[in-house]
Amino acid sequence: MCRWLAYSGTPIPLEELLYKPRYSLIDQSLHSRMGVETTNGDGFGAGWYTPEGPAAPTLFRGTGPAWGDVNLRELARSTCSGLFLAHIRASTGTPVQQTNSHPFRYGRWLWVHNGSIREFHRLKRDLVLAVDPALYPSLAGSTDSEVMFFLALTFGLQDEPLPAVERMAGFVEAVGRQHGVEHPLQMTVGTSDGDRVWGFRYSSEGRSRTLYVSTDVTALRALYPENETLRRISDETRIVVSEPLGELKGAWQPVPESSWGVVQKGADELGTFRPR
Repeated sequence: MCRWLAYSGTPIPLEELLYKPRYSLIDQSLHSRMGVETTNGDGFGAGWYTPEGPAAPTLFRGTGPAWGDVNLRELARSTCSGLFLAHIRASTGTPVQQTNSHPFRYGRWLWVHNGSIREFHRLKRDLVLAVDPALYPSLAGSTDSEVMFFLALTFGLQDEPLPAVERMAGFVEAVGRQHGVEHPLQMTVGTSDGDRVWGFRYSSEGRSRTLYVSTDVTALRALYPENETLRRISDETRIVVSEPLGELKGAWQPVPESSWGVVQKGADELGTFRPR
């Protein structure tokens, strides 16, 4: 499958999460500890927002393994953002090409996915035909992940993210079962409009891929008052990850099965995810 992370908080260089932690995203591209595959070398990408930048987020995506891309290392060292998503890919059957690397972008929205639509080659026609005709020309790749994104957009992602993703999941399951696929959907999803970050953990069989969120910063400061990194970041800083980036005790909380959450200014939210 894949590994991804989403960061929201005090602006930092991308390398602080992509390269520096013990189990950084780049380390996970070679040595994933909790993924289906140990190696995630079928492409990579990052998308980030900056207050002074363009209205749409900036994308950088490649087709090779993330661990060997010198341009990614240079970019991560020199680019700062207070909200970014990053992804390393392990293909589930679609080609390794730039348009299939995550994140996917539409307007201000970014989308990353770990998982799959089972028997996607059988379901693809019915799923793609349900995409809003106005959105269809923006479909650039051939992955199930991008089709999920455009279905969520079709069902209202830009106005009501939670119901839209629930409708997307319910529609994929309905189409899958029409084709005799017992457990059609496996997903953890991260998506953002540049202000908030939503995370979703769900699978049709109830055994979803791992997903974690960082512990409240104020609680971590109380546990580790001498930690310089915790002193530098804001109280509202959060990281959502496929698997923890380090082994600091108490720093990572597992997202429950069949759940959604949103990282935002003020109180974050967590609830039960129910496909519609």
